[in-house]
Amino acid sequence: MIRIATLYEDLGASMGALRADPARVLRSRALLDEAIDSGGIHYGVNTGFGKLASKRIPPDKLRDLQRNILLSHAVGVGRPVPREIARLMLQLKIHALGLGYSGVSETTFRMLLELESANLIPYIPCKGSVGASGDLAPLAHLALPLLGEGAFLGEDDHAIPAGPVLASRGLEPIELQAKDGIALLNGTQLMTAYGAFILNRAKALVRLADLIGTMSLEALQGSATPFDERIHAVRPHPGQVRVAGNVRRLLEGSEILESHRNCGKVQDPYCLRCMPQVHGASRDAFDHAIRVLETEMNAVTDNPLVFEPGDIVSGGNFHGQPVALVLDFAAIALAELASISERRVYLLLEGHDGLPTLLMKETGLNSGFMIPQYTAAALVSENKILAHPASVDSIPTSLGQEDHVSMGATAAVKLLQVLDNVEHVMAIELITAAQALDYRRPLRPGAGIAHAHELIRERIPHREADYYFQEDLTPAIEMIRSPELVNTVSDFLDA
Repeated sequence: MIRIATLYEDLGASMGALRADPARVLRSRALLDEAIDSGGIHYGVNTGFGKLASKRIPPDKLRDLQRNILLSHAVGVGRPVPREIARLMLQLKIHALGLGYSGVSETTFRMLLELESANLIPYIPCKGSVGASGDLAPLAHLALPLLGEGAFLGEDDHAIPAGPVLASRGLEPIELQAKDGIALLNGTQLMTAYGAFILNRAKALVRLADLIGTMSLEALQGSATPFDERIHAVRPHPGQVRVAGNVRRLLEGSEILESHRNCGKVQDPYCLRCMPQVHGASRDAFDHAIRVLETEMNAVTDNPLVFEPGDIVSGGNFHGQPVALVLDFAAIALAELASISERRVYLLLEGHDGLPTLLMKETGLNSGFMIPQYTAAALVSENKILAHPASVDSIPTSLGQEDHVSMGATAAVKLLQVLDNVEHVMAIELITAAQALDYRRPLRPGAGIAHAHELIRERIPHREADYYFQEDLTPAIEMIRSPELVNTVSDFLDA
């Protein structure tokens, strides 16, 4: 069972097992060969595809049929799928075929394993799938190198023709056998790989959201009262309860908190007070999405399927609707993390409770941190567009035979952009909150916040004059994408 939390460990074990023991693949192929020899009509094996399913293909053309389907479906456009996601697509395709319900030939299966073992990653344009009948165009590009066609992804992400690369590695292109082509093409591996990669990142990001949000809370001398355990016990959404607990632990030992405990402030703005409710709802959305993605990662999503004692059964497991819906949900949940983060940035700049306006002492001559908030606002507004659900759309294909599609690939590709935007907004809050905390010295924040602040200051200096902002944004993004910052305060953070 592949889990997102241990994604690469699980896939490594899975690939090793499949190399050592492809028994399920061989059994499935034997059942398929028996069915073909019996003379029955089987979709995509000895018939055309989609609207052409009624056209019977003669036995001497079955291999041509499978080659043709790869060539005709490799019509993707756009930038290449990122290397790590493309590799994950390849691994998930191998895993799905290895479950033993696809009837793929041993030659084709072992060639996929050769590519994965040699770290030869196909060049896959990211656009061209409507997310039903699987991710057809992207998976065609993934499979073309098996034939010596198509391309691999070069070190600088450009396309390298597959034929010469195979020759340089001593690998020969293969000839597809009956059903191999459709087994390679049908499936949801593009949208699933994007989803698994992004949700793996999102699970780390929610912990950072709690940490950075609490840094802002300390810098703004916010109240700890809204995080009282009793409040969340009577509305016990799991994510909300975890976030409130994280904030309480991060605030432990705070001198800043003690300094204004009796200041008379009644309530903080929602971006501070409602962190558990907002961050927590995103956490719960990600948990739901992960459950769906893990089911999909361990599922068989091609068509037709091969079952004992030799039944070749045509169905619709390639339809991406389950994945499309949760990828859209994840986009909304991610976008909200950035939305509330940007509001905290704005609040930090207003000059509350002794903080200098725009977080520099000599403003006028200096713009201070005014413009990073513009960038955060721009990214948050872009996310509002990107969070529009792709899955509410459908457009008929294959002359109406495929009359309802999921648009799951569109949901997947735009979700990656949402993730990138959110990471940049949170990096801006990290820089801004750290700057604001400096002005609270000599009072110390809670122990967890103090550890994080010290690590940030090792990479990003305090500023009292305008400077080239990228000098700080680049290391801030690196800290957002690295486990180092979260690991520094892991004792204070729940999962």
